[in-house]
Amino acid sequence: MTENNRISSINSLNGDQWEDIRSGVITLCSNFPGEYWRSLDSKREYPEEFVKALTDAGYLACLIPEEYGGSGLPIQAACIILEEIQRSGGNGAACHAQMYIMGALLRHGSKEQKDKYLPKISSGELRLQAFGVTEPDAGTDTLSIRTKAEKTKTGYIINGQKVWTSRAEYSDLMLLLARTSSNKNIKRTEGLSLFIIDMQKAKNNGLTIKPIRTMINHATTEVFFDDLEIPFESLIGSEGKGFKYILDGMNAERILIAAECVGDAKFFLDKATEYASSREVFGRPIGQNQGIQFPIARAYAEMEASALMVDRAAQLFDNGISCGAEANIAKLLSSEASWKAAESAMQTFGGYGFAEDYDIERKYRETRLYQTAPISTNLILAFIAQNILGLTRSY
Repeated sequence: MTENNRISSINSLNGDQWEDIRSGVITLCSNFPGEYWRSLDSKREYPEEFVKALTDAGYLACLIPEEYGGSGLPIQAACIILEEIQRSGGNGAACHAQMYIMGALLRHGSKEQKDKYLPKISSGELRLQAFGVTEPDAGTDTLSIRTKAEKTKTGYIINGQKVWTSRAEYSDLMLLLARTSSNKNIKRTEGLSLFIIDMQKAKNNGLTIKPIRTMINHATTEVFFDDLEIPFESLIGSEGKGFKYILDGMNAERILIAAECVGDAKFFLDKATEYASSREVFGRPIGQNQGIQFPIARAYAEMEASALMVDRAAQLFDNGISCGAEANIAKLLSSEASWKAAESAMQTFGGYGFAEDYDIERKYRETRLYQTAPISTNLILAFIAQNILGLTRSY
């Protein structure tokens, strides 16, 4: 496909086709103001009521086909949902994984697996929130993971460890990537398989979860597997194809988190603009000073540019067009835009930016995560250099 054809296949997202969804999310989030999130943050608690409200409203099932009880909407709609959660001052990280994990089950799961799990996920009876990929030694070098799934007469036995497995304590199901072959005569990408784990059955039967306390309320954990037995029907798709299956979901992950970063940037810009207009020092609003205006204006410009890239990536994704470059660039630019907006807000608020009651310091900590996760800025730059510009591989 030529570049002209790629461009012509994209429709603008700036119309009003998603305004009903946007306004619905705004209304829902208005029931969960800053006080709600500050309380959870101080106690490091999971936002159960908020996640339930999103589930009951059908937003977490937006990507699930209607035949399974979902809305069957494109990823563009999911972007709107997550963007507005972040703009409201909330944190979609409590449940966003359910959207991008879903792709592997939808695209590669068996009919039996989809019939078994998807209706219950749509209704909220089951949560698919945990994604077991990263390991302490492998980090983002996924092909070096060592968690093993050894085949037995009745299924598989899992042994190993995962880290940064967020929401494992609050999820009923986990997608797990594990090594099923160590044969050095096959491609490294063909030795990994993907499984869906019933965590309720697995807990205390070979699965142990250990919370990791971090600088933000992110409910992340280490997960240990000690002779965990799972049946054959836990395997998603074909054995040895798991790495390919998770790659399908990584573009969705990048796009959705990029949309969250756009929402974060809008949150900071809203707050900074309002405060700069009302706060008076030396007899005039501080927003009258170019030293305050220019950082906010530059952050706004960078947010707008990154939002266009998110729109582009989302529409390519929904049209089934290869979008690895666009998804990664969208995540890079939007995470940096949100950080610039956070910096401008902190400077605008001055000392009050450090006060919990204004929510700036909490969101400042939360948006910093996306410079590092789910993929670091440096790895995206390496991807661009090597895969787009054709420069020599650096790692």
